[in-house]
Amino acid sequence: MKKTLIACIVLLAAAHARAADQTLLDKARAEGKVAFYANITAVEPIMKAFTEDTGVKAEYTRISTARFVATAVTEFEAGKFMADVVQAPLPILELLKEKGILAPYRSPAAAGYPQWTKKDDYIQLFGIEYIALIYNKELVKKADVPKRYEDLTHPRWRDKIVMPNPANHATTIGWLIGLKEHVFKSEAEWMKFLKGLAANRPMFVASLGPTPAPIESGEKLIGISMPKYIVTKAPAPLDWARVAQPMLGTPRAIAVTSKPPHPNAARLFVDYWLSQKAMGILAKDVGEYVLAPGVFPPIDGIDKAKVIAIRELSDEETNKWGSEFKKIFNVR
Repeated sequence: MKKTLIACIVLLAAAHARAADQTLLDKARAEGKVAFYANITAVEPIMKAFTEDTGVKAEYTRISTARFVATAVTEFEAGKFMADVVQAPLPILELLKEKGILAPYRSPAAAGYPQWTKKDDYIQLFGIEYIALIYNKELVKKADVPKRYEDLTHPRWRDKIVMPNPANHATTIGWLIGLKEHVFKSEAEWMKFLKGLAANRPMFVASLGPTPAPIESGEKLIGISMPKYIVTKAPAPLDWARVAQPMLGTPRAIAVTSKPPHPNAARLFVDYWLSQKAMGILAKDVGEYVLAPGVFPPIDGIDKAKVIAIRELSDEETNKWGSEFKKIFNVR
């Protein structure tokens, strides 16, 4: 009798969930579209799949990490903020939440995600903007591929490295601090690594996006970059150094906005984004490291890598360490 009662409750709950899903879908279709502001690149396959599967048009606006907060706050305060859903590194969404730009929403699609990804009732983590050492596999000998981060300080890499500007690129500043807190045993060892890296005179670019091109062309041989480019730049001769230490990265987050022009489409989009299908597209087609259980990008060895989500830095810390790195790396 008890088993029968439990079975009835489960069936009723499932039926209720299906009815709720259909109601949300109907309302979203009536709204017609969803506007998505994001810093993540190459997500067009998910936009296309969402539109095909739901009948709701998905519009994607790319905003760089450096301009994200200023753009969102300026538009929001002017009453011209048109985003229904926003995606960015966690620190950025934390700032938008403080400004009242986000609304609470706990997506049912996040039920299978690790508990630590449910930041609060506003923000859901879905991936890690993972950073690694990427190299040109046609020009770098196997024996020379770094086995530790410290190997990047070897003189063989002088004038052969590309990386984002450590004086002002927030993600890179956070990554370097993450090395200090998760990889090196002492601040002295970490500082030795920084000075050794600086001595090799890396070429600085504005962000992670421009890092793979000079490696692909052979202008530089190795870089502090992202493994995702092995997928998005294929068949470029790129590979990643499987160092013995953990891979680090900033958590990627998503949230609905507090005044969405299309509120039902916004919730439907977040549900879709967090689904196994969408996360599978993000991993397979975009090379992203996602947090949906059992989903990995098609990059040899990535499923065995230890990937750590580094903590968010305060503005004061980012500014302080940016100034320090400017001196260490002699950034002009």
